[in-house]
Parts: sequence; structure tokens; C-alpha cells
Amino acid sequence: MRSFGADGEEAFDYPDAVDGAVRELVQNHLPFAVLICGTGIGVSIRANRYRQVRAALCCSPDDAEMARLHNHANVLCLGGRTTKPERAVAILSTFLSTGEDDAERHARRVEKLGLPANPC
Repeated sequence: MRSFGADGEEAFDYPDAVDGAVRELVQNHLPFAVLICGTGIGVSIRANRYRQVRAALCCSPDDAEMARLHNHANVLCLGGRTTKPERAVAILSTFLSTGEDDAERHARRVEKLGLPANPC
């Protein structure tokens, strides 16, 4: 496991940490990454700029289960200020222990989640 970003009280720009984590995920063919910022919103926005990433901001174990099952999420985003540690552990545990539902309808939808060929 590798860590990117702030390791103390000094401010750190989370987009830089996301870039490092995604680079590690892609280059080393890792199955998952976990990203944390104050609310989880900023890291999820940045991570979803990458084609190889399906990042999901999860606030409950149910969110994590659906993100994995239906959306085949490979990056879990959490809010460090908005998620209590016990809940974060439960969310992470569910995310890591849930597989992808490969039913045709989910596969079709996941394919459509990719970046459009000609964005507006």
C-alpha cells in the first residue's frame, strides 16, 4: 500500500495526490484505490477525469455495495471530515468485499459511463 498527499498538518493540494494515486493504480494494474479529502467531493471529481477510473463517493456501506455491484467502481472516495472512522471502516470493508455484477444491463451501463468520444 502506498500513500500520496498530506502526511502532516501542512496544506497539500489533493488533485496532486489523486494524480499520483491514479498513476499508481493504472501503471501497476491495481484493482482499487482509496481517496480521501475533507468531503470526498474534490477527490472524486479529479479521479473521474481519468478514463480508467470509476470513482464513487460513498457515505454508507450500501453506497459502497451498489458502487461496486452496479457501477464497477474501482476507486472509493471518502470524506475525512464528514465520515466517522468506524463508518469509514465499514464502507471500505464493504467496497473491498463486494464484486462486480456482470449482468448485461450493468455492463452496458458501465460502458456508457466512459468518457464521450466528442464531449461538448
